[in-house]
Amino acid sequence: MTPRKILSLVGAASALLLVATQAEAHARVVSSTPAATATIASPRALTVTFSERVVPAFSGLEVVNAAGAKFAVTTTVSEDARPSQGGTARPLAAGAYNLNWRAASADGHRMTGVIVFTVR
Repeated sequence: MTPRKILSLVGAASALLLVATQAEAHARVVSSTPAATATIASPRALTVTFSERVVPAFSGLEVVNAAGAKFAVTTTVSEDARPSQGGTARPLAAGAYNLNWRAASADGHRMTGVIVFTVR
């Protein structure tokens, strides 16, 4: 094999490794309180824990009921910037809710998701 072909192969392998590393760099939800599909008493706190650090300025939580009404959630991001925690101003009435989350990883990729739960 010529040095030029070897250099080309090394360059291609490096590019693939870089893409694979970036693809795995996005934060994913590791756990949540309430857990997905859980039926619980009205929660005092809401928590979504991510697999890696998130950027607080672009991360937050929102609660929406089945009728589409939104409930303000005061959101804080922990010091290690992995869990986002929040609480509603008043207890949630019985019914189905979506805990909408948004987060941005350190690489700038923004993600959103929904955790569905029910208050009994």
